[in-house]
Amino acid sequence: MAEAHQAVAFQFTVTPDGIDLRLSHEALKQICLSGLHSWKKKFIRFKNGIITGVFPASPSSWFIVVVGVMSSTYSKVDPSLGMIARISRTLDGTGYMSTQTKDVVSSLLFGTGLWVALIFTMRYSLKVLLSYHGWMFAEHGKMSRATKIWMTMVKIFSGRKPMLYSFQTSLPRQPVPAIKDTMKRYLESVKPLMKEEEFKRMTVLAQDFAVNLGPRLQWYLKLKSWWATNYVSDWWEKYIYLRGRGPLMVNSNYYAMELLYVTPTPIQAARAGNTIHSILMYRQKLDREEIQPIRLASTIPLCSAQWERLFNTCRIPGEETDTIQHLNDSRHIVVYHRGRYFKVWLYHNGRLLKPRELEQQMQRILDDPSEPQAGEAKLAALTAGDRIPWAKCRQAYFARGKNKQSLDAVEKAALFVTLDETEQGYRKEDPEASLDSYAKSLLHGQCYDRWFDKSLTFIVFKNAKIGINAEHSWADAPIMAHLWEEIMATDWFQLGYEEDGHCKGNTNPNIPYPTRLQWDILEACQEVIETSLSSANLLANNVDMHSFPFHTFGKGLIKKCRTSPDAFIQLALQLAHYKDMGKFCLTYEASMTRLFREGRTETVRSCTTESCNFVLAMVDPTQTVEQKLKLFKTACEKHQLLYRLAMTGSGIDRHLFCLYVVSKYLGVESPFLKEVLSEPWRLSTSQTPQQQVELFDFVKYPNYVSGGGGFGPVADDGYGVSYIIVGDHFIHFHISSKFSSPETDSHRFGMHLRQAMTDIIALFGLSLNSKK
Repeated sequence: MAEAHQAVAFQFTVTPDGIDLRLSHEALKQICLSGLHSWKKKFIRFKNGIITGVFPASPSSWFIVVVGVMSSTYSKVDPSLGMIARISRTLDGTGYMSTQTKDVVSSLLFGTGLWVALIFTMRYSLKVLLSYHGWMFAEHGKMSRATKIWMTMVKIFSGRKPMLYSFQTSLPRQPVPAIKDTMKRYLESVKPLMKEEEFKRMTVLAQDFAVNLGPRLQWYLKLKSWWATNYVSDWWEKYIYLRGRGPLMVNSNYYAMELLYVTPTPIQAARAGNTIHSILMYRQKLDREEIQPIRLASTIPLCSAQWERLFNTCRIPGEETDTIQHLNDSRHIVVYHRGRYFKVWLYHNGRLLKPRELEQQMQRILDDPSEPQAGEAKLAALTAGDRIPWAKCRQAYFARGKNKQSLDAVEKAALFVTLDETEQGYRKEDPEASLDSYAKSLLHGQCYDRWFDKSLTFIVFKNAKIGINAEHSWADAPIMAHLWEEIMATDWFQLGYEEDGHCKGNTNPNIPYPTRLQWDILEACQEVIETSLSSANLLANNVDMHSFPFHTFGKGLIKKCRTSPDAFIQLALQLAHYKDMGKFCLTYEASMTRLFREGRTETVRSCTTESCNFVLAMVDPTQTVEQKLKLFKTACEKHQLLYRLAMTGSGIDRHLFCLYVVSKYLGVESPFLKEVLSEPWRLSTSQTPQQQVELFDFVKYPNYVSGGGGFGPVADDGYGVSYIIVGDHFIHFHISSKFSSPETDSHRFGMHLRQAMTDIIALFGLSLNSKK
């Protein structure tokens, strides 16, 4: 076969006349092109390193400063206040330079020093400016003169055309809150959830901790905050994610849906070709750092560190702790279809495969009649089960030979692709069941057809709908959401399809066929696979998932209530939960701390005294509309305050978590911390942010709305709720719980949530849109 021949660089045969050396010119060409690609990437990294290293200045500014200094010198003006003369006298000792050369070198050295000093001054000034967060607490829509001046200064010191990582060294460190402030906020957060006697007991524990053990732990935490880039993130990754020994599937990984109501082509291979190419174009922009850093209000930058491990990344299982393996580059993907694994090279003749060529490769895989090898079909179930059996199995059966080579191909791939044999997505004739099925398929599939350890598993269904399953330890959902938005926009508006549904362009018969990965999976290993699959199936079958669009109204109408859409939805969730359970519970809402370098997330405790008062008023028929509106406004203001405190490093839970980690290192027990960190989050919520609104025109394309993404339930007897606000008229919810809990029912909660949303908006007397 041609592809087998091209895989060999040279052959030799021993003959009576000597050694007959036969070179494969095509193979040598590919090796040469591969080397050129590698050196090109190294050069781009080197260039970007220089540009980022001198930010907020630019390399060209060095020339301007040096020329300015030298021009002043020749004009008999000394801008150095005698420094150039001192440098010149120092150079006198060499004895090798003429007077004119010494003048030029002295001016050059001083100009360079001045340029470096200006860079550090600008960078430090920007860091000081970004340490100010008062702007966030200003009333919405009203900006003081001081804030306007501050934002202007930030823009001035932010330089021109920043690259993805340009702001990293200018971002402030995440501050450690004061013990007394955290204790006060914690007690305030649990007061509505505890009976009086229980609250008094917890108050005593908190006060004792704040006076005795707390200051000692706080000292170590302060020390870490001065030394480390971020005092939370490394411990959060290590202890919350990598040390977890339970399954990643359902418990940790999350998923993302595509556009709900439209599909650009019915051809599975074509959709795979376009979208994989879109992903690789995004990776190319990431490698070149051409992705624009996210900036709040188009001014205040967020940390970009989490983008680094988006591709070429895999979580590696260990008996005590997992590790994250990340490569600078990967030139292939691995595709799973009908129980077989295929390695697909992404480059040919030194260039990235085009969409039509990728479609051709996907179609070759779909048409391949070969059967799975023994144990191959359900191999990925190892990544769906408990971590310790997978770690032991990996060490015992995948540490050498063809198994190691094939496993390396999977773990070192740019991403993992599943060509799913099922059809998923929204169906008009059965919208509820179809979306629930779509969500469950993305969350866990068949438990053996997604590689749950990979940073990114990209799924293409038989009817050409797409989705993502993402591992959580390396980054948080907004990073994946940013990629996902660009994939969908590129697929629809840039690449497009031919009228017959195929990708644009031509096929290329010279591209080698995808390569089947070879496995030698022993019976003992197959037994471990079956055991993992059995436990994974129990977990997956226990997930009660409900995914639904909310069309009654959206962000546009909520804003007419003069409140934050997120605060509105959080209060609706509190009302729905109370109607569903008849009680309040500890509520988790994810917020981000990326205003700080290497910041990740913080918890907003959404169940507050104010929200409880509002909910109780809503179920009390004696309360007037005016009373309910007043309580609603108070509850919304409280929620927005808590969200802003979390974003600016004054949250509760990450501080308490780090204090607990320090106590474990010191070998001391804290009854207070032990009790706090064991409290279950029976309502865990998260908003999927829409970061690139300019990519979709919802007025022109009202049906181009994404369903966002979701995650599994955090507590056995609780709910996981995710939502995305798209445009002004659409919100999509994902609700998860467990069938094994007699207290929860995702569809029942969804019904209460719809009713809660309409009940709250009805208080304002606004007419609802009728758009469906």
